[in-house]
Formats: sequence, C-alpha cells, structure tokens
Amino acid sequence: MKRFQYLTPCCAVMAISVTLQANLTADDWKGWMGTQRDGVYRETGIIDEITPKGLPVNWRKSAGSGYAGPAVSGNHVIIFDYIKGSGEAFNDPGQRASIKGTERVRALNATTGEQLWSHQYDCPYSISYPAGPRCTPTIDGDLVYTLGAEGDLKCLAIKDGSVVWERQLKETFSIEAPLWGFASHPLIVNELVYTCVGGKGQGVVAFDKNSGEIRWKSLNAKSSYCPLTLVRQGGCNQLICFHPDGISSLNPESGTLYWEVPLQPQYEMSIASPVLQDNRMYVSSIRTEAVMLELGRDQPTVIELWRGEPKNAVHCANSTPLFVNGVLYGTDCNDGNLVAVDANNGNQLWSTFEPTKPNETRYIRHGTAFITRIKESNRYFLMSESGDLISAELTPEGYKETGRFHILKPTSECFGRSVVWSHPAYANKTLFMRNDEEIVAVNLSSSQHKP
Repeated sequence: MKRFQYLTPCCAVMAISVTLQANLTADDWKGWMGTQRDGVYRETGIIDEITPKGLPVNWRKSAGSGYAGPAVSGNHVIIFDYIKGSGEAFNDPGQRASIKGTERVRALNATTGEQLWSHQYDCPYSISYPAGPRCTPTIDGDLVYTLGAEGDLKCLAIKDGSVVWERQLKETFSIEAPLWGFASHPLIVNELVYTCVGGKGQGVVAFDKNSGEIRWKSLNAKSSYCPLTLVRQGGCNQLICFHPDGISSLNPESGTLYWEVPLQPQYEMSIASPVLQDNRMYVSSIRTEAVMLELGRDQPTVIELWRGEPKNAVHCANSTPLFVNGVLYGTDCNDGNLVAVDANNGNQLWSTFEPTKPNETRYIRHGTAFITRIKESNRYFLMSESGDLISAELTPEGYKETGRFHILKPTSECFGRSVVWSHPAYANKTLFMRNDEEIVAVNLSSSQHKP
C-alpha cells in the first residue's frame, strides 16, 4: 500500500451549512445528482416497480440541446440548454466544432411545465461535441448558479432570472475552454461557490457566492470535467478535485493543499465524481485508471489500497458509480455494461448489458446509464442512454429488473449510435428528464399506480 502524507495541518472543525448537507426539503433536487450530490432519492410514497402499464406523463415541453440535467426547487424546474444558430455541428473526440448560438437558462413550473422566465445570451462554441451546456444548474436558496460550456459562470435570481453577477472564465483567467467544454458543476459551501477552471495556480477557484468576487485560487492543474466533492474526513472538511493528473484534497476555506494521489486518465478525461463510503474513496476513469483510497480518520492523510486493472474494478466515464455497503455499481466505459465490484479488492461480482443495451454480449463503447438509489434500499432507478427509465434491484448477488418505461428518444450521437446523456432529476414524486428536443415530467407517485 502507498501512503501519501498530508502537506498542511488539519483545519479546525468548523460548523458548516452546505448546500449538500443543509436541512433539506425532501421534494427538492437542487443540482447534479441531487441536493446532497450523492445519487440518492429520498422521497416516500413513490412506486416500487414499473408495471407493464407504464407511467403517467404529467407534461412534455420543448427544449434546446445539451447535456445539463434539470434542477428542482419548490415549484421551479431549472433547465439549461443551447439554441444553435449557424455553423456545422459535428461530434469528433479530437476536433473542435465552431458554431454560433445561444445558451439559455429557463425556469418552468414543476406542476404544469409552463415557462416562468428565460435568460439567454449569445455564446459561440468552439468545442468537441457542441450540443450544449454540460453543467446541471445548482440552486442555493433564492439563487441559481450556472456554468456554460464556454465558461460563462452566472448567478441568477430564481424568482425572475435576473442576473445577480456573472464572470467569463476564459477572459478572467486567460485560458481556453477545455476540448469538451467546461463541465464541473458548481458546488456551494457556506458563502463560497467552487468550480474547476484550469491553469497554473488556478485549477480550482472559489468565488463569493453573493458577489462573484474571487476568494481564492489553488492547484496547478488542467481543467477538470469532474465536479468537486466535499467530504468530512480526518477531523476536517476536504474539497476533493479529480483532475487530469490526479486527485487533490484542499482546505475549502483557503485552497491549501492537504494531499495528492497521482492518477492520469487517458485523453485527460477526469469525469466521474469520486465516491465515498465511510472513509474509503473510489476514483474512476476510462481504460484501466481507477484507484481505491483510504482517508485518515484523525488527520487529512490518504493510503492507496488498490488500483484498477483490465477486467477488474469498474472504469466509468459519463456516469458516476455508487458506493453502497462495500460494493461499487457503475457502467464501464470500456465494455459499456453495468458492473458490480467488491470494494475490498476490485474483483467484479457480476455484469450485465440490460441497462445500457439489452441483448448485447460483447461491448458498447461508453455505454451509459445514470444510477439513482431509492433511499436506504436495494431499489434503484436507472436512466438508460436509450431513453428508458428502469426500476431494478442491485445487490452483490446480481441485477434484477422490475420494469422499464420508454420516456424520451435518444437524440444525441456517440460512436454511430443515438444516446441520451443527461442526468435526470427526481423531485415532487416526479422524474424530470430531457433530451435535445424536449423535457418531460413523469409521475412516480405510488397513489397514481394503484389498480
């Protein structure tokens, strides 16, 4: 085992009020992977399975293109999309496409889907896979934070969409947009909003959430496509950044570095968020780049337990795995199947293509299903790249599907097939999901499904 010493004294224990740890309204889904950013859906009174009758659709409304998932607070659904104007949009993992168009943030009524307000701005793209913004909006109280694919960081009032403050990251920090665009979903902790920027001494930047003032910059790192993660380990809070050269732990108040572990994903594709159970953290990327870490309990230290190998672990790209009761569940980008992994050693327990491409037996490049756990149970919702909502039980013993319902057609393209690569939102006993043409609200209430 490799041991990495921490680089600074531990921060004092601080009482925090964090977007992902605050007193929560169970009906809300205020950002990427939920208000607590852990991929757990905590509402009661929802369906146990999807019957052959399917699910009631509350409403469907038109939408622009993009990968950003919806965010929900109260009766507001925030959707972030792109309206293409001119230019040739094409998907090439090694080449930027130049197009002109508009990024747009809208609030919809969660009950009816009617538009409450819209904020949009001209935004030419010069990125690969130029469908639209990547980052799910983050809602904090009466404010909404968005980060566009070309680096437009905005704070909007949720009541009417008016601009509270804005920054253009490329201009402010003298950088170029990453090849696949800015993709680190904004994270709110206390009075700060964090995102990955990129460059010498500015891999991670903290802004005052009320004014947009730069509070600190840290880390010599290229821009990460991975969202930042806040954990409380080693007697203090740690801000975890998975970037193209490794995993770094920072003091969230100052940006001071605690520790680093090297990990270099191919093509600089640090995408999937690190996931934590107790004091073990799993970090995964494409090909064979994955590592299981043990975080110190009394000080911000780290020990490397094991690394991923071919046909070992699960190597994730678009969809973040879940770490539950000593087992990792995730979709492997090499073969494209859903895999269960023993967290003690990386051994694969089982795999199936059913959530990504049923009846496949070999591989599907970057096969994707977005996994959401239903409270503290073995029940899960999986949103497949083909546009199906799947209910299933995931255990160390295997995968048991308990129904599926086709919601949206796949409208994006990847490696010659059609896909939906947008994370869903679950709130108000409703699934909110979008593709490049529409957003749909599907009723998940158990009372609506009784015979």
